[in-house]
Amino acid sequence: MAAKATEQDDDGANVPCCCSQRWILAYVAYLGFLCLYAVRFDLSVAIVCMVKTSNRSMGNDHVNGTCPGSSESIEVTNQHAEFDWDKDTRANILSAFFYGYIITQIPGGWIADRFGGRRIIGAALLIGGICTILTPICARTSVILVYVVRAINGLASGVCFPAMSSVWGRWAPPLERTKLMALYYLGPPSGSVITLASSGYLCEYGFDNGWGSIFYITGGVTLLWVLLWFILIRDTPLEHPWITDAEKNYICKTIPFNVENKKLNVPWLAMAKSLPLYACLFAEVCGAWMGYTILTSIPDFMKSVLKFNIKSNGVFSALPNLCFIAFALIAGQSADWIRARKILSTKATRKVYQCSAFIGSSCCIVAAGFTTCDQRYVTVACICLTMACSGLSRAGYAVNIVDISGKYAGIVMGITNMCGNIPGILSPIAVGKLTPNDTREEWRNVFYVCAGCNIIGALIFGLLSSGSVQPWATDEQTIEISTKNIDSYKKIDGNRINISSSADKNDD
Repeated sequence: MAAKATEQDDDGANVPCCCSQRWILAYVAYLGFLCLYAVRFDLSVAIVCMVKTSNRSMGNDHVNGTCPGSSESIEVTNQHAEFDWDKDTRANILSAFFYGYIITQIPGGWIADRFGGRRIIGAALLIGGICTILTPICARTSVILVYVVRAINGLASGVCFPAMSSVWGRWAPPLERTKLMALYYLGPPSGSVITLASSGYLCEYGFDNGWGSIFYITGGVTLLWVLLWFILIRDTPLEHPWITDAEKNYICKTIPFNVENKKLNVPWLAMAKSLPLYACLFAEVCGAWMGYTILTSIPDFMKSVLKFNIKSNGVFSALPNLCFIAFALIAGQSADWIRARKILSTKATRKVYQCSAFIGSSCCIVAAGFTTCDQRYVTVACICLTMACSGLSRAGYAVNIVDISGKYAGIVMGITNMCGNIPGILSPIAVGKLTPNDTREEWRNVFYVCAGCNIIGALIFGLLSSGSVQPWATDEQTIEISTKNIDSYKKIDGNRINISSSADKNDD
């Protein structure tokens, strides 16, 4: 292996966790992806303050299928608004990020696997922070410049998830992988919650006409994080100046490939034939449809159907993300506990958590469509439970990508994440087509589609997923390693060996 482990470190019992470099990586990555989503969705909130709107009552609505309106549900003219952008212009500005975001997924993963993810992620958030700070200036100059900075922000941000998966492929021991990755996966929903909760206050009381402060603060905090990232993080344990020998040996011993080897001959054909890879891809796409529907459209459902006022809408729109965070944390800790005690294999653990996420969230989202007007808070509870169940997926396909792809985790994450962002474009369009009158019956159809996607995802992932590194993701050369912790090995093609350590022996 890349490093020889001492016998006392074979099971990691003498290796610290809380203040170890792998956990510092998880903490810093959490903050980084919080910033990533802050600069991604800050415009979604700020644009409400930026664009002029006219007074219109949102009082009692007698359209069949909606709840009686509240006298508090009034959209008033924003005194801080500066722009006369129409609805199409606003939609194009918000979409510009996603068009750039999809393009760089696979290249980002390949570059990270080849050269390391540290510089890729740091540079991406550096660009994102700068683009965010420039947004107020660009908006006051030309709407075209807003398109440009949002597209550049999307292009830069697109590399982050694939690159981070590549980093985890070299840093996360198999029996700690779920909880390490679950922590960093909490960054995006945390960023959404904080941005949603703070932007309304900044619009009203912030500097630079209120809305400008949103961009300066999120961009500035992101730049500070970039500095922290480059100081504390390295691509591999072998490169880290402050890691202990015990931790370095423990990580290198349990990673099923040479972490120093960055020479990549990507096995595209073998990957294209890999059923476990397709299991992760379909799970990503099916789960993303539900996620993007709730992220982008549920606030409109709460406003148009449930008739919550603006303040309540913001609070209740944030609650599902908080539930997601709580259950993702529980899933990460419990899944590794189950695997470490060999209650379930890695394969069975991933299937149980992912299928539970899909089936549970399907039941809850369908239930939300059958509540009545006097059960508005029950509807909110159902939506919160939907996202809580979805949080279980952080111990499912989201980690399984690294389980199966080893040193190609960045590329595989790029493939799945690229496909997984297609629902981000299509879901709002589908919701608009299905809900022309914003009635409860129409929204019920939206929830049926979400549930149907989840059931399809559960079937495919349950049938095709695996828990072990695939043959195409192992090193193609003989690796010199102590036989003390090798349970099995097998010659493949005369020079490749498939290794299963004590940490991985029950993966399938």
